[in-house]
Amino acid sequence: MHSTRLEIQDMEVTFHAHDTTVKAVNHLNLSVGRGEIIGVVGESGSGKSVTSLSVMRLIQAPGRISHGKILYHHANGQVTDLAQLSDTAMRAYRGNEIAMIFQEPMTSLNPLHTCGAQVTEAIRLHKGISPKEAREQAKALFARVKLPDPAVIMDRYPHELSGGQKQRVMIAMAISCEPRLLIADEPTTALDVTVQKAILELLKDLQQQMDMSVLFITHDLGVVAELAERVVVMYKGSIVEQGPVQQVFLHPQHPYTKGLLACRPPLDKRLSRLPVTRDFMETDAEGNIQEKAGAVAEVINRLVISERELKARQAKLAASPPLLEVHGLQTWFPVKKSLTGNVLQWYKAVDDVSFTVAQGETLGLVGESGCGKTTLGRSLLRLIEPTGGSIVYKGQDLRSLSPAGMRALRKDMQLIFQDPYASLNPRKSVGAAILEPMQVHGLYGNERRQREKVLELLEKVNLLPEHFNRYPHEFSGGQRQRVVIARALAVDPSFIICDESVAALDVSVQAQVLNLLIRLREEFGFSCIFISHDLSVVRFISDRMMVMQQGKMVETGPADEVYDHPQHPYTRQLIAAIPKGL
Repeated sequence: MHSTRLEIQDMEVTFHAHDTTVKAVNHLNLSVGRGEIIGVVGESGSGKSVTSLSVMRLIQAPGRISHGKILYHHANGQVTDLAQLSDTAMRAYRGNEIAMIFQEPMTSLNPLHTCGAQVTEAIRLHKGISPKEAREQAKALFARVKLPDPAVIMDRYPHELSGGQKQRVMIAMAISCEPRLLIADEPTTALDVTVQKAILELLKDLQQQMDMSVLFITHDLGVVAELAERVVVMYKGSIVEQGPVQQVFLHPQHPYTKGLLACRPPLDKRLSRLPVTRDFMETDAEGNIQEKAGAVAEVINRLVISERELKARQAKLAASPPLLEVHGLQTWFPVKKSLTGNVLQWYKAVDDVSFTVAQGETLGLVGESGCGKTTLGRSLLRLIEPTGGSIVYKGQDLRSLSPAGMRALRKDMQLIFQDPYASLNPRKSVGAAILEPMQVHGLYGNERRQREKVLELLEKVNLLPEHFNRYPHEFSGGQRQRVVIARALAVDPSFIICDESVAALDVSVQAQVLNLLIRLREEFGFSCIFISHDLSVVRFISDRMMVMQQGKMVETGPADEVYDHPQHPYTRQLIAAIPKGL
């Protein structure tokens, strides 16, 4: 048993706006032992991040801790209620006693200062030592978090580092004052599986070396199974289940926990759709959760695609003509030029890649960040001009088309971006955003018919007619992703590229969006290239899988075959890095 480090007693966090009070955290009780790692899981809006920010006393108005205690147990046995401290007194705890790693390192690091300067500043602020000593300590921390060539990284700016390297800088900053409690809020969400695995191993090593307590917040139960000793499941501001990881994972009691565990694509079978939380629970008029009849295994077994159905689809696709044929595609970027402008060195983002996509087929494209996936997708649409090779779409060589000819064809070829918020105009309602491509391409006749089509599309992606006049900031991440899917479908395309379109979504929301894409693919009959770093997701949605490494295609084949019997060492490495759970 662990002695207590942090104890949250009956905490409520409320947000008051427009004469309405919302309880983001509702009578929460939670304790973290000394040297213990606890995983906190749940969907967006469950109260996970609000709980962590409350412990750090970083809740901003109109939010406030309206009830309860946050008891911090010092090494000498003294206990302090953090909820009662003044802002000045609380500053002494942040960094020294309690540190936090945030979800998105790029928003937490100052783009105008080098990484070394930022960590050095944090050390000087808390330890009051000379700039030279602080810099040496920062360099030692960079080595401790296993950053390559710490002396070089010290003088680099955040934009010059990869996602995994930026996250290591954040970890170095968080542990710089040797805190006794570390709060990690979704620190691996948008990382490749191999980078995620390295970050999790690093956190575990540091926790053991420093005997830290860790509150690890995530929506990925597979990650919790790899890292934590205990797990806490949150739903709508309350804890619905908690206990040792093995007990909760193997014998979940609450229907919401059962749903979360079932939402991830299974690694040993292929399903027609993914289970979602509503398959296991429903809410009555008073807001009470009721469990639906039927065990998890029964629900999943009903969704398994038979071998006969799988072979029938494969035969149908094999007989279909190719929609897209790519031969020897190259997209190179100049790295170094001579004084006369001649290129001395190229960065080969896409290098001699060839493949086909049949009509109605989904081709999964996997690999780590920097392997060339996104560059390949944009090169196919000539959003980035290829350096060499051919792209034949419906018998037409796209590289021979003029800009005007390419613009006319773009109606048929659509791209769904990773970040829907960044790809929507915040000043346009979602109805106007979906309407715009119809107007650009002169589809469906008059504006009345176009508006009817928008409402029809909103319904198809499970949004409501009243959403037409709302703006992007009024939607959740999953809803915004549905909006950009509707916008892509507005021009009735034959070919869609999904670029990491579910990477940052909760597992339950991710399951809903993946199910939606499969249903729409069947209804509209489009072909798709699905880009992701998550092999389990790609295996679920794809007919074939293509693995990229350093700009080259290293393996391709039927999705199940590549996953079950990988031939290339890099593919085996990617599969080994997937959190398997228990």
